[in-house]
Amino acid sequence: MANFIASILVFHVVIVIGIGVVYGGDFYRDFTIAFGDGRAKVIGNGNMLTLSMDRYSGSGFRSKDQYLFGKIDMQMKLVPGNSAGTVTSYYLASEGPTWDEIDMEFLGNVSGDPYTLHTNIYTQGKGDREQQFRLWFDPTADFHTYTILWNPLHIIISVEGVPIRQFKNLEAHGIPFPNRQPMRIFSSIYNADQWATRGGLIKTDWSKAPFIASYRNFNAEACVWSSGKPSCPGTSTLWLQQKLDPMGFQRLKWVQQNHMIYDYCTDAKRFPQGFPRECYTNQ
Repeated sequence: MANFIASILVFHVVIVIGIGVVYGGDFYRDFTIAFGDGRAKVIGNGNMLTLSMDRYSGSGFRSKDQYLFGKIDMQMKLVPGNSAGTVTSYYLASEGPTWDEIDMEFLGNVSGDPYTLHTNIYTQGKGDREQQFRLWFDPTADFHTYTILWNPLHIIISVEGVPIRQFKNLEAHGIPFPNRQPMRIFSSIYNADQWATRGGLIKTDWSKAPFIASYRNFNAEACVWSSGKPSCPGTSTLWLQQKLDPMGFQRLKWVQQNHMIYDYCTDAKRFPQGFPRECYTNQ
């Protein structure tokens, strides 16, 4: 295992097996409130967190640790009712002007309309890799699990265990892949009624405030960045080599055929000179 991992880390950092930790959902221990002036709250013994937004401010949190690769689960319950104009974001991001980012944003809706899940992948400060989906369930009625699998082979975003997006490591083809910069987990709720719902036509109804999103059951099997290198848990590192099996590919195609509403790789008007290179090799 160690030889495999070292061989695919292109920057030749040796990953230390057996030092990292598999986390199990203590928001006091694992996260820091980033902003919100009391609008973000850890509840109980640290097993739940809520973010709220009113007309004066949103709120957000970030992980205390940075990671270089991981399989990260979070259960979320999104803003119910008329959430038009709101955005609840959940993502991994590094720091600096050439940052990497694995992005999920849940765009609020008018009551009765489905949420839109907006995804993007940034490498070396460049994004423009948007894919959008309509979820096949009501994400406000209960908690649902959202997973980011980020290993040296690819990034897979999954919802309730169903893969919805894959971004492969195609550095051999000259396409950047996030594998050099450690990233933190971030989440926030904020007002974006200038664009979030129907292109900004529907504005936030502040009479419905506060808008509240809830989080629980955080779990990270991940390589924690410490002293300039990643350390991975020794209990299980199978996720470092995890790929989509045939059933996973079928589920991915089902989502993309039935629930994807936008794919940058099919937007010819946006790319009149030709699609980005990964569009031809990343499916």
